Amino acid sequence: MAGLKKQPVTEAAVYNSTLCGKAATWPQVLKYNSEKYGPSQVAMRMKHYGIWQPVTWHEYYLQVKYLALGLITLGFQPGDKLLILGDNAPQWYYAELAAQADHGISVGGYSDLSASEIAYIACNSQAAFIVAEDQEQVDKVLQIKDELPLLKKIIFWHYKGLTGYKEPRLIGMRQIIHDGEEYDKQHPEVFENSVTSGEAEDPCAIVYTSGTTGAPKAAVHTYASLRYGAEYLLGIDPVNEKDNIACFLPPAWITEQLLYIGYHLLSGSILNFAEAVETQQKDLREIGADLVYYSARLWESQARTVQANIQGSDALKRLTYRVFMPAGYRKAHAEFKHQKQSLWNKIFYAIADFLLFRPIRDSLGLPHTRICYTSGQILSPDACTFYHALGIPLKSIYGTTEGGILTIAKTNDVNPETVGTVAAGAEVGITENREIVYRQPGMFTHYYNDPIKTSKILKDGWLYSGDAGSITEDRQIVFFDRKDDIIQLCSGETLAPQLIESHLKYSPYIKDAWVVAGVNSPVIAAVIIIDYSSVGKWAGRNKIAYTTFSDLSQKQEVYRLIEQEISRINKDISPSSRINRYINLHKEFDPDEGELTKDRKLRRAFLKEHYSDLIEAIFHGKSEVDLSFTLQYRDGRTGTIKTKVAIKDMNEADR
Repeated sequence: MAGLKKQPVTEAAVYNSTLCGKAATWPQVLKYNSEKYGPSQVAMRMKHYGIWQPVTWHEYYLQVKYLALGLITLGFQPGDKLLILGDNAPQWYYAELAAQADHGISVGGYSDLSASEIAYIACNSQAAFIVAEDQEQVDKVLQIKDELPLLKKIIFWHYKGLTGYKEPRLIGMRQIIHDGEEYDKQHPEVFENSVTSGEAEDPCAIVYTSGTTGAPKAAVHTYASLRYGAEYLLGIDPVNEKDNIACFLPPAWITEQLLYIGYHLLSGSILNFAEAVETQQKDLREIGADLVYYSARLWESQARTVQANIQGSDALKRLTYRVFMPAGYRKAHAEFKHQKQSLWNKIFYAIADFLLFRPIRDSLGLPHTRICYTSGQILSPDACTFYHALGIPLKSIYGTTEGGILTIAKTNDVNPETVGTVAAGAEVGITENREIVYRQPGMFTHYYNDPIKTSKILKDGWLYSGDAGSITEDRQIVFFDRKDDIIQLCSGETLAPQLIESHLKYSPYIKDAWVVAGVNSPVIAAVIIIDYSSVGKWAGRNKIAYTTFSDLSQKQEVYRLIEQEISRINKDISPSSRINRYINLHKEFDPDEGELTKDRKLRRAFLKEHYSDLIEAIFHGKSEVDLSFTLQYRDGRTGTIKTKVAIKDMNEADR
């Protein structure tokens, strides 16, 4: 490949070759675990009505077995696609493995998909069966059922509100499991034979990309590609059947597929499901999770919450934070540089840990967590250092939906400026235009029914990630941004917006940020989404009256507050890349309006078009702009609201 600087292949990682016997597929691994651990060892726990309900490996296996047989009675055929819609719950996993046990393919979808988005995924993947969590999901499917000519059955696992529905294709999961149990009595060995005949190279899951640049694409993965990534994680961070994994997001994205399906099955660890989104941190404390995976956005949100709570606390707590937090930062920096701490700082840190860090870890539901992952977006070095100062061993995973995981750091070798070390056995290179390309066994096979797009990303066995970055001499990846999002400044330098945005979002007062720059203009601007909760508390402490998000965002005092936060960031940025104009947007970015993907990444192309008047006003030096936005009421009616938004210049001294 012309212009590609390749890194040499290192010795392949050595994994436990006897792990799970000779099992090649996830259903085979499940069968192995059922036989190994039997009816005593817990595989999952789900909190229901305040009580943790355990599911053993044997029960897990039987649920998958009878659901798989029940699907056969409904006409499920090898190669059929089963689309799963809902929040994280054991039933999601039963459905995925049941489809795979029948030589079918699972397709994941989040609970907040709109009806039109469900229609797109169902049609694009040619799903013949849909498993929907509850009435809300079923209603969305029924709304678009006429658009799905291949749809045979809609299966639900929460029955509330659905007993009176007359749709003939609608059926409850309990009924299917019962029918599967009866089918097993008449056709013994059908399930076992089907599971045994599965092979590692069989396609097992269609994993959709987030869709930052357009419609999500359907990446087809095999058991072999997913297992490679799961075993890579286990090789870096081993866990066993006594370890608890906090399970928040359903396995619709690639990282969740690797962690909550592969990593969990191969290790025999315990998946734990919170009772509700609102109780996650409380439930997490009860679990004492050993492994936690959050998106970068959630880690940033928690960092903002901690800092905002400290600033809003009494004088003694603020003093405690100011006195002891530096000890945490000294320890974190020493670990990053592989240096020894001074005896004084070790003693001081022990006191700080008892008085400050341990209570904060407990409030975050992370009292004893030893493995913490983040991925999806850049986590700012500030946030990474902050968590390590608290004693939370956070580290980044880098990969793509198509290529699987490429990097992860060892716990004692974290560099906040990188996204980890390249996996042993992977080849990686940087093209002339700084695109990260790589190849490894964990890559997808193709986009489903889309050879043209497949050929654009897979070339001569190399996966072109679309991400810009560099690689260090010790094989660590420095991630810049999406290649197409890198901005060429009029100074000749380049700007990676995501890196600056990650620094901005570390502020306790900034929930989201979008950095824009003109091609032939020296203007670099930040569109800021304030954190309504923390800014609202700040306004209360400072006796600033406000009514709504829009009203609060446009207060002159709030603009000055945000300017201070941007000034702090500007000090650590090269002069040509500093933000010199900013705006507090009157509303939050919304995935339902197309401004964010479902995993809360910015859809930059859409934002540029949607806010074209705002961008024009910024680059033409205007001090305000009139914006309008549409509200949709509960009864389906819509209304348009117009508002005036201020555009501010940074003080000359901050440029």
